[in-house]
Amino acid sequence: MALSFGRTLYNLTTRREADAPAARPARPAGEVLWLHAATEAAGRRMTQLAARLIEDLGVSILMTASFGTDAQQGSGPSGMINQPPPPDFAADTKAFLDYWRPDIIVFSDGEIRPEMLHLADERRIPSLLVDAREPYFIKEREGWYPGLMRSCLMTLRHVMAIDEAAVKSLRKAGAISVDLAGRMEEASAVLPYNEPERAALASLMHSRPVWLAAAVPKSEEAAVIAAHKSAIALSHRLLLILVPEDPQRAGPLAAELEQDHAWMVAQRNREETPEAEIEIFIPEDDAEMGLWYRLAPVTFLGGSLLGAGCNRNPMEAAALGSAIVFGQKSGRFGNVFGRLGAAVAARAIASPFDLAEALSDLLSPERAAKLAQSAWNVASEGADVTEQVCERIRRILDGNG
Repeated sequence: MALSFGRTLYNLTTRREADAPAARPARPAGEVLWLHAATEAAGRRMTQLAARLIEDLGVSILMTASFGTDAQQGSGPSGMINQPPPPDFAADTKAFLDYWRPDIIVFSDGEIRPEMLHLADERRIPSLLVDAREPYFIKEREGWYPGLMRSCLMTLRHVMAIDEAAVKSLRKAGAISVDLAGRMEEASAVLPYNEPERAALASLMHSRPVWLAAAVPKSEEAAVIAAHKSAIALSHRLLLILVPEDPQRAGPLAAELEQDHAWMVAQRNREETPEAEIEIFIPEDDAEMGLWYRLAPVTFLGGSLLGAGCNRNPMEAAALGSAIVFGQKSGRFGNVFGRLGAAVAARAIASPFDLAEALSDLLSPERAAKLAQSAWNVASEGADVTEQVCERIRRILDGNG
């Protein structure tokens, strides 16, 4: 088949020999679906999709990622293989497809790999684009290639866009079958917990107002304690569950609060419990975060105010019904905070004073519940989208898609 001018130009921009064949695990028997994540955020959602496909369809999943797979090696559900994606050149792409022989390819975000898409189309391998936004060529191959974007998008069996703006952009660029779907759900943020332990602690707290400061670095401890001091003047039975970022900090922090500031403190690792007189309860580490989110109607996410960046995924608190307070340092969760902010589903603060003010405001059960409900809606909205993607893939495998 003659190559288009745009594709020819694309292939000529960086001519090279194919990489030496990489060591690869054996291809599993049966159907193999190749999922490619363009960004770290997309990677979390594609991992959730992989788990659903493995469970529902009994397929094997090959997962690649543009942002690097070193951290992913060995991660993910059983039945998922992590591999680096091939460079988008003809020889590398052919070798990759020859070896893995995927039954379906699912790309994410807006990343377009022209050689992969065209070779997949020539081999009649159905390709989908999910969590789709404005399309772009992979960063190392950016440039002007006449008609190439349109010809690439036309090879896609279906595109599922995140919003109306993405739908318009994709259609304008040349995609034919485009639906407004929304974002898929994140890899499960619902943390486990021990229900008898939760029930016992809830009973012990006697309906006291509770807030959680999660994964707090040393630089934020003073701000958290000051906010608690301010809020406890309004609600004298208020309990703070303070989880340090560094587990080794739990003991020294408890000693400082007791000896230097006369706080009534209980430590989880000493099997102490938050009795009625306890003002601050300090777990040693984050192993039981699912329990603390369930007990605390309000959560401040440590690291986001004076630290290096938010230390916990905000969707953990959102999925478990805890209202979220966070600073301006979103760290690697910027896209998540963006979604929460757009839905008015979290309280943003800019200073330690703001933390005290936000906490005092959210001591109102009605305000905290409204914020938590909005956050839960954001956390759960992607489940239906993931189901739509699974159903479309199921239909393609059955020959009806």
